[in-house]
Amino acid sequence: MNRIIKTGSLVIALFAVKVVNAQDIHFSQYTEAPVNVNPALVGSAYDTRAIVNYRSQWGSVAKAYSTYGITIEQSLKRLKLKKKYMALGFNMYSDKAGDAKMGTLTPNLALAIHTKASKFAWLTGGIQAGFVYRTIDISNLRWGSQYDNEAYVYDPNAISGEVTPKSGIVTFDAGAGVNFHYAKSERYISSKDGAKCDIGFSTFHYNIPKNSFFQSSERLYTKYIFHANLDYGLKQVGMNLCPSLLYMKQGPNTEITMGMMFKYIIEEQGTYTNIKDASSFSFGAYYRVKDAIIPCVMYQKSKYAIGVSYDLNVSQLTPASKLKGGLEICLRYGTSAGYGKMLGASVNRPTYK
Repeated sequence: MNRIIKTGSLVIALFAVKVVNAQDIHFSQYTEAPVNVNPALVGSAYDTRAIVNYRSQWGSVAKAYSTYGITIEQSLKRLKLKKKYMALGFNMYSDKAGDAKMGTLTPNLALAIHTKASKFAWLTGGIQAGFVYRTIDISNLRWGSQYDNEAYVYDPNAISGEVTPKSGIVTFDAGAGVNFHYAKSERYISSKDGAKCDIGFSTFHYNIPKNSFFQSSERLYTKYIFHANLDYGLKQVGMNLCPSLLYMKQGPNTEITMGMMFKYIIEEQGTYTNIKDASSFSFGAYYRVKDAIIPCVMYQKSKYAIGVSYDLNVSQLTPASKLKGGLEICLRYGTSAGYGKMLGASVNRPTYK
């Protein structure tokens, strides 16, 4: 019995460490959750873009953690600012975790200003502001003081002796970022000779919002993110190479994710007409250092895309998780006015006089 208790305690401890290391909502398909990475990415790739994200994690260890997200972006080019344009974004994420149903709801508004730096390059600054609403329900939790010390029998009527926390807290939150965007293609980005990249830096929880359900000085650490991705077409083989890197630092915790996607162009868009719908199939994998290997596939057709990935857990939690991590699905809709039904994440922006 002591061995079972010790083993269970070890698993719980490792699981607790894992939860602490991932204080914020995040997605393995981070290129498909752009505003969650950097508000400066709003409007950098599409005139109109909408993304829905879903993630289910840790179902093999405890009650599954479920995360939902929605992002909407709209460029405001008709304002005709000299060598500039603005874009607005809205994103909201909802997360439910564990038996205590600890929930997080984060609605945010974002504004980005894009400035033309050269024929194919843009510099962008973005800000984001919103709220963090957190809830908890401890009615289904069991405490050590509710077990008989000799018989190890649970008594739900026994007094736990635990301090009852607040059921919910609301705090204001803010973030900002900068991004360098480059895009070049002889025709459209859906062709096999295109090239584009994004390199940026962002910070979230700049005001360090409160993060405790109790009367405590505990606050959420400021999060710093560096990200970079490339989409480079190999005309000879009809395939694009798409490497990416995400580095996040939040308090004492660091997360590094890197990967490579291979995008095969099934059908190119017509050179002079929009009769043909561009389409592609992408496959590859990401690696979250010391945590997970993440195979991923994506299919794109005209303005629509669907991506599916799965985290294969390779951390210290592997004995309990048995490699099972999290399923993730994303759906995307995107258009770019004046460039037809584009494929990928970028096109050349119009030249401003």
